Amino acid sequence: MEGLVKGLINVALGDNDDDGNGRRNDQSREERSRSTWAQVVSEEKDHEDDRNRRQGQGQGQGQGQGQHTASYQRPYQRREEEWESDCSQGRLPEGHPREDDGDNDGWETVHKKPSKRRQKVPKEKWNDYKKPPTEQNYANEVDCRGDLDPSEEELYDLAKAANKLWELDLNRLVPGKDYEIDCGDGKKVYQKEDMAEGSLFAWLSDDILRRPTYSRFCSLLDNYNPHEGYKEVVTPEERQEQAAFIEEISRTAPIKYLYKYLLAKGKAPENYQDFKRILTSLWFDLYGRGGTSSCSSAFEHVFVGEIKSGQPEVSGFHNWIQFYLEESKGNVDYQGYIFPRRRGDTPDSETQLLTIQFEWNGILKAVSSTLIGVSPEFEIALYTLCFYLGEEDNHVELGPYNVNVKCYRHGNKLGSAFPVT
Repeated sequence: MEGLVKGLINVALGDNDDDGNGRRNDQSREERSRSTWAQVVSEEKDHEDDRNRRQGQGQGQGQGQGQHTASYQRPYQRREEEWESDCSQGRLPEGHPREDDGDNDGWETVHKKPSKRRQKVPKEKWNDYKKPPTEQNYANEVDCRGDLDPSEEELYDLAKAANKLWELDLNRLVPGKDYEIDCGDGKKVYQKEDMAEGSLFAWLSDDILRRPTYSRFCSLLDNYNPHEGYKEVVTPEERQEQAAFIEEISRTAPIKYLYKYLLAKGKAPENYQDFKRILTSLWFDLYGRGGTSSCSSAFEHVFVGEIKSGQPEVSGFHNWIQFYLEESKGNVDYQGYIFPRRRGDTPDSETQLLTIQFEWNGILKAVSSTLIGVSPEFEIALYTLCFYLGEEDNHVELGPYNVNVKCYRHGNKLGSAFPVT
């Protein structure tokens, strides 16, 4: 509230720090605005060379397409953009919240706003994930008996299947034990004042990003140019990373349950290896977005985030791990949570479903809902389940939370998926 009161006083005195275009002029904001996608988690030279090459090729291809990028939109993109635009202007859809110094020992040092604790990101195994499948080491398979078989009730009701996935997410983090968040103050979705003095994440236990599925997930995040209209170039090593990630999560309970569920519904092949290839294709195959072919994928949009051309705007970016890493590097400025729809539901450090506002590299994301502390395999399983058997709106229960999982299709591909509180 202190920030809000200060802002109101400044407006009254004519001392607004806004330049008229929604940008704040303080030095720290300018420094964040100058942050670039090149500030990725891994600073190894081969990663840097790959990124420079991809961006150089993408710019050459993107320039020739720029004149019609803004006018070309996929139908599902328009629906997603309309939803986000309505939220940012206060026209909230039904069910949405309303008012009522680095070392070189295999780690990278990252900093936060403000820094409450020195944060490091382990990356010692990431190069191994680029190796061929025969040279990979994976975690043990979970026991396939018992709870992994969907019940008749679950097969009949998608909401119960989603809740079962929540129960099977044994890799989900525990608030206060594995991490801590500071929600700051709340705001209406159309308000642009920064209502959070500090970062969303106060700390994350050092061992979390060493967990197999978390670590492999993190290794994928620096494979993308987030700007719409720039073609992605996927290297053989990056394809190995993708395959290694799918293999790792396919050994967990949520993905095995997903497979058994889809198999019972006639949506998955009998062979589990074929099912893994389908998952890889669904999440990593490239498709067009914003008028340019082969420039996006479901994984990039949902988990990494993209920046729309024309008037810059953040699209996608619904994953808490990506948020934590980008916030740790100073690329994300958390600006507060959005007031919940129901009174008495004010988020706190225990909350694991949060609707927030933030800036990424100086560009605003007016409203974004994210599941905090859930595992990568849980989100992949939940969104895949909704894609194959759900609709655009999927009202489910995830433990204590009533959630609408929005799922937008891009032909036979997954265009976007995210939770709405």
